[in-house]
Amino acid sequence: MDATHTTALPGQDAAHPDGQYGAIAKWFHWVTVILIAIALPTGFVIKFITGDADGAYKMGFYAIHESAGLTILICAVLRLLWKATHRPPPLAAELPPALRIAATATHHMLYALLIIQPLLGFFATNAWGFPLQGQTAYLGFIDLPKFMDTWEGMAKVLQWLHTIGGYLFLVLLVAHIGAAVFHHAIRKDGTLMRML
Repeated sequence: MDATHTTALPGQDAAHPDGQYGAIAKWFHWVTVILIAIALPTGFVIKFITGDADGAYKMGFYAIHESAGLTILICAVLRLLWKATHRPPPLAAELPPALRIAATATHHMLYALLIIQPLLGFFATNAWGFPLQGQTAYLGFIDLPKFMDTWEGMAKVLQWLHTIGGYLFLVLLVAHIGAAVFHHAIRKDGTLMRML
């Protein structure tokens, strides 16, 4: 253990030499992972769904995508509130400054996108005239209020930003997962284990 760690880290044991996140933080993380695994692929394939005469199949994809996205937003806000009162284990003291900066920047960008991306999608669907009601109600049965009238010009801008956000999200996820594998397989430190 590094000299700066004179006291035990939260959750520190033989399997977690750099400490670990608490059970609630882990729950938020892995629920978010599952929701992203639903929202991201459905979001990318929706535009390719054709031949659906009454549109029900495509609307089903929208309902799944939008419900997952809004749940991600709720989880992200709750997760940040939890994080504000429950400090995560510190990064390993021996972590080089460049990796420390990269980790912090990636986490901040991911948190920002977890909030901004669902909001962009939510307002885009409202601007297109398809609020989360009826066929696309939140979780299939909760109708949410409509926040604006149909506004095609704004809808196109919001949709473009939402699409860019989706690709940025993908890049950040690859970086995040790649970093976890790098830490575990190459650096052989306890970074990945903090969330397991």
